[in-house]
Amino acid sequence: MDRNRFPMLSYVLDRLPSLGSKPTTPVVSDLMSIHIGDPAAAQSEIADRMPHLSDPKVIAAMRRAVADVAQARSVLTELGDRPDHETVDSAKAKLAVIDAGRADVAETEQRESAGREEQECMAILQLEELHVAYEKLLKDAEERLVKIYRSAEAGVVEEEEEKVDGVSDQVDEEVVRILQQASAGTGPDRVDLSDRGLRFLPEEFGRISGLLQLDLSNNELQAIPDTIAGLEKLEVLNLSTNLLESLPETIGLLQNLKLLTVSGNKLTALPDSICHCRSLVELDVSFNQLTYLPTNIGYELVNLQKLSVQLNKIRSFPTSICELRSLLSLDAHFNELRGLPLAFGRLTSLQSLNLASNFTDLTELPDTFGDLTNLKELDLSNNQLHALPDTFGRLENLVKLNLDGNPLVVPPPDVVQQGVEAIKVFMSNRWLELLAEEEKKSMLQVQEQEEAGWLTRGTSWVKGYVSGVSEYLSPKAPEDPILNQQL
Repeated sequence: MDRNRFPMLSYVLDRLPSLGSKPTTPVVSDLMSIHIGDPAAAQSEIADRMPHLSDPKVIAAMRRAVADVAQARSVLTELGDRPDHETVDSAKAKLAVIDAGRADVAETEQRESAGREEQECMAILQLEELHVAYEKLLKDAEERLVKIYRSAEAGVVEEEEEKVDGVSDQVDEEVVRILQQASAGTGPDRVDLSDRGLRFLPEEFGRISGLLQLDLSNNELQAIPDTIAGLEKLEVLNLSTNLLESLPETIGLLQNLKLLTVSGNKLTALPDSICHCRSLVELDVSFNQLTYLPTNIGYELVNLQKLSVQLNKIRSFPTSICELRSLLSLDAHFNELRGLPLAFGRLTSLQSLNLASNFTDLTELPDTFGDLTNLKELDLSNNQLHALPDTFGRLENLVKLNLDGNPLVVPPPDVVQQGVEAIKVFMSNRWLELLAEEEKKSMLQVQEQEEAGWLTRGTSWVKGYVSGVSEYLSPKAPEDPILNQQL
């Protein structure tokens, strides 16, 4: 469990056994095994900031609020870790193939094999569904605990506050005016509803078919209606700084969308249908809670020039990202990247790349990195790189480079301090030396092969000569046909 995302929940689970709760069950002990870092320090810090946590009534209410989390955690501990996104997509694809070929499978052995594979794929998908549900359970529990504590600060201990219908969902006057214009056939092509405290967007908004630009940033939107697919001409959509936990699948129907901004929300995943927005030039999904990108993002967003995924929890890029041949700028700083795809060098149009602050996760770069020959700006600061790839000297257009906060050995620190040009020269010379060494090895191997070939040919010649002399000195007597006859 991530203490930064669920501080209150982590504190309550850590303190359950020592706050007069009921005898600890195996479920709670399972939860105690997932601590990260120093729980005592974390408890002390949060207790200092939240003195009401010492109130037995508050703790009792919180204990009831996290009971379902403990049960879910116990189940997931037995089932295993969450499968990665590509594994899930692969399982879905295999199920589709199995289902399509079910009628053609005649032999018993083939049917049994297909059945076993189908069960394995179903198990992967079920495990993914359980982890998704558990993630939502954690979020809901954290929100419940925050509400309980806020109620305690107000002098009332409550477990949950029920939403009163009709109070917070009043339609904004500007929204009403825009909808009236649209119904009269005079709908605008540009709408700015930013900073209006909007809690929801009416489904009727999807009927403004002539809309080109829509700005809904800095509101309190928790969902976007599926009817947004009706904005067929929409080119610019700004949903940044809201409370969105997901995007509708119908967003993939916005075929003319060129700029999409959803930064500063609570997104944990992007819908796969976003890959169908093939006109996208800029995509900003920064400052969310994403752990992966859609598997086919690189195969379909062929026009994408700028991708911003910074301040997320992405651990790896899908291999398809290497196919974004139009990409000019990629910002992925403050993630959990453990490496780059081997074919990353195919992004030959890339001019700006920021991989800073992936900290202990990013330890090396692929050898194809040197193929990014158009790269001008590169930030690799605050990682765990010990060496730059040997092909680094080929980045001839690189003018801005940040390597701070890395335990670099190649190039050495004194070269790094001299700046980007010195680094390029050092790595170029190193590359030439490596090539010369490889060439020397190749020549030695060829020479050894040639010598071995000469010896082989010489030996064969000697054997042939000796054989000829032997035949000359001891000629074979002619065969007598009478002796060959059968008696």
